[in-house]
Amino acid sequence: MTTPLVLTVISADKPGLVESIAQVITQHGGNWLESRMARMAGQFAGILRVDIAADAVEALRVDLENLTSLGINVQVAISGQADEPAQQHLLMTLLGNDRPGIVHEVSQVLARHGVNVEQLETECTAAPMSADTLFKARAQLGIWPQTDLDSLRADLEGLADDLMVELLDFELD
Repeated sequence: MTTPLVLTVISADKPGLVESIAQVITQHGGNWLESRMARMAGQFAGILRVDIAADAVEALRVDLENLTSLGINVQVAISGQADEPAQQHLLMTLLGNDRPGIVHEVSQVLARHGVNVEQLETECTAAPMSADTLFKARAQLGIWPQTDLDSLRADLEGLADDLMVELLDFELD
């Protein structure tokens, strides 16, 4: 019987970082199933899902904690595999002038509508032909069938006159 784990990783970016983590997982017979990892501002951060034999979880956790001697910080959580109610999925894109608190404002609207943020990518870029900074967001959202999409869109667009919102249905693989 295997145990599903979710690992979070953060470290100063350096060559061999992923290999160090993969080596520990492999030494304990773990199977690296999926991950999302990125370099940002000189740091490397990631989240990954691993399956491992139940009797190897503790030894793996200890060896992953020992990676702190290399400057690699790993947290281990046992993943819940509870049956989740079926949700529809939306892809949300936002574009508007950047300002402090915009992520907080958007996340408040999403929470108020009972929307689950499953994946979120944000960035700030220079606006073409001006010195303004644009905020861009792309999110994968889980929504309930009874979610009022028109009301959700209106509430998001109501955050700022210049905020463009697009909500698209899609199916997960």
